[in-house]
Order: sequence, then C-alpha cells, then structure tokens
Amino acid sequence: MRTGGKILVDQLVSRGTNKVFCVPGESYLEILNALYDVNDKVKVYNARHEAGAANMAEAYGKLTGNPGIALVTRGPGACHASIGVHIAYQDSTPMILIIGQVSQGTRDREAFQEINYQAMFGSISKWCAEIDSVERIPEYIGRAYNLARSGRMGPVVLSIPENVLSQTVEINDSYFTQQFQAAPERNVNKIIKKYFSEAEKPLIILGGAGWSEEASADVLLFATKYSIPVVVGFRRQDLFDNDSQVFCGALGTSVASSLLKRIKEADLLLVIGSRLGDMTTQGYEIFNDSNKERKFVHVHVDPGEIGSVHNPDMGIVSSVCNFSKALLDVEIYPKTGWNAWCELLHSEYLLDSECPTYSGSLDLGRIFTELNRNLPKNTIVTLDAGNHTGWPQRFLSYSPMRRQIGSTCGAMGYSVPAAVASALTFPDRQVISFVGDGGFMMSGMELMTAVQHGASLIIIVFNNKSYGTIRMHQEREHPGRVIATNLKTPNFKAMAISMGAHGELVKKTDEFFPALQRCLNQKKPSLIELKTDINQLSTRFNLQDNKA
Repeated sequence: MRTGGKILVDQLVSRGTNKVFCVPGESYLEILNALYDVNDKVKVYNARHEAGAANMAEAYGKLTGNPGIALVTRGPGACHASIGVHIAYQDSTPMILIIGQVSQGTRDREAFQEINYQAMFGSISKWCAEIDSVERIPEYIGRAYNLARSGRMGPVVLSIPENVLSQTVEINDSYFTQQFQAAPERNVNKIIKKYFSEAEKPLIILGGAGWSEEASADVLLFATKYSIPVVVGFRRQDLFDNDSQVFCGALGTSVASSLLKRIKEADLLLVIGSRLGDMTTQGYEIFNDSNKERKFVHVHVDPGEIGSVHNPDMGIVSSVCNFSKALLDVEIYPKTGWNAWCELLHSEYLLDSECPTYSGSLDLGRIFTELNRNLPKNTIVTLDAGNHTGWPQRFLSYSPMRRQIGSTCGAMGYSVPAAVASALTFPDRQVISFVGDGGFMMSGMELMTAVQHGASLIIIVFNNKSYGTIRMHQEREHPGRVIATNLKTPNFKAMAISMGAHGELVKKTDEFFPALQRCLNQKKPSLIELKTDINQLSTRFNLQDNKA
C-alpha cells in the first residue's frame, strides 16, 4: 500500500527525474514526505519564491530536453509560479507544474487558497488537469510526461487535492514510453530540391525547440555545402555555430538593419522549427512586404502552427531533428550567385558584431569583446528581459555548446533562477547570468538558493538605476516626460556578500577583468555590479542623442 504522494514520486523516479524545484507548502506534504525517502535519487531544491522555482524548472527543461519539475502549493503559490508556465508555453519548453489542491470535501466553496486551475492555466499550458482519484495518479503522470515532450513541447499543469495525496492504495506504476516525433514524407527531398533550384537568394531561418547538437550539425553541413546563409530566431542563437561561414545573424530585439534588408530581398525562406512569432518577425512585418516572388517553406512539428499566422507555399510536418537529417540526402544545384549572396550576409553580420567604442568610464564594447574571446566554449549564458541583453545577444557568439538561455516572452526576473538551475544541472560548466537592476530586484534572492545548494555561477548586474527599456520607449514616444522608470537601487555588492556570495563593484572598464578573475577563482556564487551609463540605454540608442 502506498500513499498518493508516494505513488506520484515513484512515477517521477521511474522516468529518470533527478531534480525538482519547489517552495514547500502544506497542501503537498505527502509528496515532500515521499521525496525524503528517495533523496539519494532525487535532489530537492527549495527556492525563495515560486516564480523562481518555476523558472528553474523551465530552464532545466531547456537545458536537458526533459520536463523540468516544479512543486508549489495552492492559491498564492500557483499564482506566483504561473510566470514559469507562461515562459514554457511561449518557448516550447517541456515542464510539469504540480500543485497541491484543497481537499475534495471543501471544493467549490471558495475554500482557503482555492483556485480553479483549469480556468487559470488553460490558455498557457498544453494540458491542465486535476487528479481526483489516487488510482489514476500513474495514468496522469505518464500522460503529463508524454504531452510535455511530444509534438510542440510545452508545460503541463497538474493539481492534486490533499486528501488524494494522503489516501493509500495498492496499484501498479505506469510504464515509461519512448517518445516518437513526426518525420517528413519520403518525397521531401524532391520538394526541397525544387524550391532551391528556383532560388537566387535562399535563406534558412532556425528556431523553436527540440534541437540536438546532431541536428544543428546536419543543418551546418547542408548550408555550408551549398553556401546558404543561416539566421536564427529570437534568443535561439545557440541552435547554430555562430562562428561558421554561413551564419548571418539573429532576429529579435538586437537585429541589425542590414539583416532585415536582406531577408526582404530573399526569394526563398526555409524556416525550420520557428513559430515565426512577432519578436522574430519584427511584429510580423518581415512577411508583410512587397516581395511577391518570395517562396516560403515552413517546417514545424505541430501542424497547427503551419499556416496559423503566415501562409507558406509549402508546409512540412516534422520534428527539427528528423527534418535536419533528411536535408543531408537533398542534392541541389546552386546558382552561381549563392556564394556571393552568403558572403555578403556573413560579412554584414561580422561588421555588426564588432563592438563600437562606447563613451563613458565603463565601455561595454571593450568588455564584451574580451568576454567573447575568453569565455569557455561551453559557457551557459542566461538572459533576462531588458535593453542590457543587447550586449550579450549582439556581441557574444554562441553554438550548441555555448548555450543561450532566455525567455522569449520577455519576463523580467528570469535570468538569475535560470542561472541557478543551469549551475546545479551542469556544475562543471561556467554559468554567467546577465541581468538588469530591475530584473535582479525581482528575483535576486534566488542567489541565496545558489549559496545554500553550492551552485557556482557569476551574476553580472547592469545598474543604470532605471527600467531602461521602458525609458527608451518613453524618450522615443514622449521625449522628456519621464515617469515611473527611475529606480532607487540597493548596494548589490553588499547584498551579495550578506547572502554569503562573493561581490564586486565595477565602475571603470579596467576594473572589470580583475573583478571577473576574482569571481572565477571563487568556490561559491559571485556577483559583479556594473555601474552603467543611463545615457547608453542600448547598444544602438544613446539618450543624449535621442536617436538609434
């Protein structure tokens, strides 16, 4: 006989789950009690806020391809955790959020902390359900894992009443099922060959989730063989080797105007994996231009995504891995101008990636030039929301080994918990979190989680005492009418030290690398506060000039 909590934990263990992220709550005590008995198999990380726990689970899903598990209590705990579910949904990240629910005997009475989770999470999850029978826990957990990892991956939310978790029953576990993904039809080679044979200026756009290093290597081999430029979507720079001769940049918030121009000139777009959301397409404008001759082939694992916003000339339902492998069998005859076309885009990318000299005592151009040269090739970089992300997005090069972990939905407060999860998951790799002062103040207490659990990471805080992105928009739309964007900030160095981390304060360019080296020498989490210039709101926008 096992309790519902024990049955649930046994299902997690049988599927290889070795980490869960949580804030403990009385509504799921039986799960916590069951986890106590398997602490040699499953490590429990207690975050300082449910948003932090959910973001850690989401980052784990990005890093491993397996569902990140978050445990939260009912009501307020679930509300706080909803941001992680929203991120996982828009980023197509496998994740399972498990919520302790009020007992069945008190349902529908607006009991203490009672919420209808199907109504709350229905639009931001792949599936949201309540387990109303202890006998069905294995079934629901098995389905949750399958749904989170299949098709367009994403979050699943399960609520379980307290009394169901405490009930005992004798029941068999559900068995683990191998995941299967859609593969392109046999005639895909002829289709791809046909479209490329007619193209003068082809372009490949990569995005979405579900990629592997092998899939990225397959695309690299294909693109290099035929000199086809490759571009990645918003915050998907780690899908492709940025140092390759066919890489031509990233779409999103730091996109170069030259790249937008070339995409509009392209007469064939092969899009693999990307939903082509508004951040990648510049508010859907890339497809709303006068190039009526352009052909568009859209490859996506979810048939519902193909044609949902943009109408392709050809839609191909396939996982990115299966399609990338199929590309290797495609034999095409490139046009004579393909080499020059690819070289042009690549040269423009290199030019835009060169850091200009920024005025002021702290030159972020110099700093990121040196960072790009010296960071290990397998560094994990986590990003928050805000203009400061322009520097690591624009001036750092990535690959499937140097991971870029950031939310595509623009959630502030993501970078720090994502970095904590990254460091706990890959303790032998360098992890650097880039975060603004505003974002750090939303989730900076998760540095304490890193200290408690021995995670080694470096947090770099850009402190310009402002919600810089919104300030930039204010200055563009309503010059001089600044309201609600100024920030009173704490002493971040002292804050880090008070938590048991190492802290540094950098005001001048020459101070940065000695400070970084001291952080690298630490055996504990570290934080570097950068006193940045409010005038340089982004890599392309100077407040004094009020122009990009």
